[in-house]
Amino acid sequence: MTRFGSVSEHLEHLRLGLASLDRQSALVDSWGQQLTTAFVSGQKLLAAGNGGSAAEAQHLTAELVGRFEGDREPLPAIALHVETSTLTAICNDFGPETIFARQVGAHGRSGDVLVLLSTSGRSPNLIEAAKKAKERGLRVWALTGPRDNPLAELADETLAVECSAPTAVQEVHLVAVHALCSAVERYLPSARWAAITTEVSQ
Repeated sequence: MTRFGSVSEHLEHLRLGLASLDRQSALVDSWGQQLTTAFVSGQKLLAAGNGGSAAEAQHLTAELVGRFEGDREPLPAIALHVETSTLTAICNDFGPETIFARQVGAHGRSGDVLVLLSTSGRSPNLIEAAKKAKERGLRVWALTGPRDNPLAELADETLAVECSAPTAVQEVHLVAVHALCSAVERYLPSARWAAITTEVSQ
């Protein structure tokens, strides 16, 4: 694991991570379009992570259910790590690697989107969740650190932050979360109009 010796070293890792995100800005924009279309079509977003990445996942769902920059209706987004009774029951009865997969089995439907955040891309509980989601026909998007990891390979699409410092990767994930929310709010009016036009033409 990369360790920081000074603020300037931390900022240098962060600059590398942000440059990596900038190179993938088209992917974030595409996710915004896809997610908006899913919401308008009645699908939902599920999100999960561990530790600080759990906080990032919950940050994403909070922005969507609440609001990001503009007033709008709440959007259906669920963070899978927030229900302690559910988590502890699943962990106790089925094992810690199943805590998210079992919830995906309960809440996920074909066409929904599962967003998984992991700096390493190697967490067994997220890998199992990705497998379950693909079985059930969900789209799986991963935010990870450097791309050579099993979660990136499993996901349908991956935003891989090419930076060796996990803390900087996590900070860049938050920037990506905000960019995704901004894209959703930008595309929502046109997605609604497209849905109305389709209904009328039918």
